[in-house]
Amino acid sequence: MATLTFDIETSALPHDAFDEAQWEFLFREADRLPDPAAREQKRAEIVQQLNLWPLTAQVVCIAMVNVDTDRGQVLFLSGDSEPKADQDSTVEFVPCPDEAALLASFWDVARHYEHVVTFNGRSFDVPFLYLRSAVRGVAITRKDWIGYRYSTEPHCDLADQLTFYNVSGREGAARKFNLDFYCKVFGIDSPKSHGVTGRDVNQLMSEGRYIEVAEYCLRDVRATVALYRIWKERLAGIK
Repeated sequence: MATLTFDIETSALPHDAFDEAQWEFLFREADRLPDPAAREQKRAEIVQQLNLWPLTAQVVCIAMVNVDTDRGQVLFLSGDSEPKADQDSTVEFVPCPDEAALLASFWDVARHYEHVVTFNGRSFDVPFLYLRSAVRGVAITRKDWIGYRYSTEPHCDLADQLTFYNVSGREGAARKFNLDFYCKVFGIDSPKSHGVTGRDVNQLMSEGRYIEVAEYCLRDVRATVALYRIWKERLAGIK
């Protein structure tokens, strides 16, 4: 039964995508602060967070790999880039003209998979994809990926599994760490070890460095696959 691992990268929509009333809503919390310096700091923090919300950002890249074959695709926004292959020719890089085309291509692939593996996908990637697809009017072929949190079928979210469903809270023995931390502990090549992080995506997109975003997203997926194999061999089945 085929298993898909994927990760997404997102980038804030341009300033003129929102009207005055929307900006007033976004900055409402900041504008309530009486201190001008604190107010400006909070506004800056909100601007940095815009790429995390599906109503203020778009999907700019989706990397996906078949866990069983290690073959996959990276779909990324770029109107003028040429397709390229991963170094071992197992992954195809596919430029997409817009977000709607990117999402449609992803859902066309996703419908062929019975299982999906993510890191933090239940709380971020999947709802982000669902809402952006709804905004763009793109048909969703798998509507069962939020699923029952305490099940690994059809969606195994490693962030849930490695915290044993947040059994000990933020500060306990099974507290949640980021993917980079888990990778370093388990001896996996961290996607952040190559000089690019998720915080760089907005700037890289604005500079037209689309391939660098795509390569970073693929490194996230490769790391997730490696972590999934460790979890499946050593931890799966613990209740």
